[in-house]
Amino acid sequence: MRGPDRRTAVAAGVLFLLTEVAAIAGAVLYRPLLGAAEGRLAPGADTRALLGALCELVLVAAVTGTGAALFPVLRRRGEGMALGYVCGRLLEAALIAVGIVAVLGLVTLRRESAGAAGGAADAALVAVHDWTFLLGPNIALGANTVLLAWLAYRARLVPRPLALLGLVGGPLICASAVAVMFGLYAQLSVPGSLAALPVFAWELGFAGWLIARGFGPHGPSAAVGRRGDRAGHAGSAVRAGSIRPARAS
Repeated sequence: MRGPDRRTAVAAGVLFLLTEVAAIAGAVLYRPLLGAAEGRLAPGADTRALLGALCELVLVAAVTGTGAALFPVLRRRGEGMALGYVCGRLLEAALIAVGIVAVLGLVTLRRESAGAAGGAADAALVAVHDWTFLLGPNIALGANTVLLAWLAYRARLVPRPLALLGLVGGPLICASAVAVMFGLYAQLSVPGSLAALPVFAWELGFAGWLIARGFGPHGPSAAVGRRGDRAGHAGSAVRAGSIRPARAS
């Protein structure tokens, strides 16, 4: 595969890898802020949290970029679902952005205040972040994964076993988020992490395949289709060659 689709595949693959790196880096950097005791920040903690917020801003841009990059290709396989995927990625990015604002508000609060009033606002901001983290990179991500994996499976954009991983992982992470919502276990727990692994593997595999191989039909049926196309072209050429204008008598 060459040309615009190849460049699109590489760009989308790189953006997917960037979402993973930015999400992990952001969580590692600002997570101690969310779990710390109320009161003023320890020296350097605000800097770590701000760097984490910057990583999350990169995540927002990358999540939005994956939808924009893939839309021209997905539209040819199903315009309605392709548009749904783009809107879903925008919703996911918006929820992440709200969580970033909560983290930045928490940094400001812990820099400038302490005490009972500060403690109540502190807890509220942590709760806002936790809910956006549950609704965005879990429920919205799961729905988006199902849409993309189904389009990839139906059109054979990637090998079908890889697409099946996304079709399994999307509902699984959504179900896990619902379980967290009803208090069955914490989001950052062993069950929650295990439920997120298939989606994580799907995104890494999808990104790697796009960068290395690009889009396109894969598997035996694709080879049959290509042979059929070549035969069709040959038949057309024969038919065209057999029809010649009659010479004037």
